[in-house]
Amino acid sequence: MYGELANKLVIEAKRTEQLNNRSNQDTKLPVYNDELVRNILKEVSQLKRNIEFFAEQQEIAAMNGTNTDSKIMKCQYFVNRLCLERNKRCLLAYQKLRADLMDSISWENNGIEMMGSFSNEDNSNLTHQEQDYLKEYSELITEMKSGELADIDLSGPLVPPKEVFIDVRVLKDAGEIQTEYGVFNLIKDSQFFVRQSDVERLIQQGFLQKI
Repeated sequence: MYGELANKLVIEAKRTEQLNNRSNQDTKLPVYNDELVRNILKEVSQLKRNIEFFAEQQEIAAMNGTNTDSKIMKCQYFVNRLCLERNKRCLLAYQKLRADLMDSISWENNGIEMMGSFSNEDNSNLTHQEQDYLKEYSELITEMKSGELADIDLSGPLVPPKEVFIDVRVLKDAGEIQTEYGVFNLIKDSQFFVRQSDVERLIQQGFLQKI
């Protein structure tokens, strides 16, 4: 039935979004479902042919004065048009979600720094077009951060923190960090009371966890 494949794609996109929302780890992208996308595009092509056929049949029915056939053709035309538009929206929603996640990955990894830290496994989950997009988007972030806005932490949260100082737990060794209030040696499982703005980046990278 038309629309079933697109529904599977939407369910996959929702699952990906939910997994990333629940997880405190870095944003992850699953493998691009190329086969399913191609099958949906084939279905879209078939629906376009159906729509063209029913449009021609409507014209013929109107010329012959057969109102009953014309009404049937209009209904079939309308149903196929709805299926076509729904498939398009589902494909765009899938692509938009993946683009949003790639944007998040770029910001989490500080732009161009991401290109060196991105694993081969993560890279293989992207299409060639997505790899190009991720690379160019990361370069834009790096260029913006190194310009006039270099002194502003653009990767910080948009919502102001409720607390200036917070308790954090070290999830993995990160060495020493220098802050305005002294030096902290971040050893796994240790806890510190620090200024949030000093460790926000480490929290994003998964080294620290807010308690």
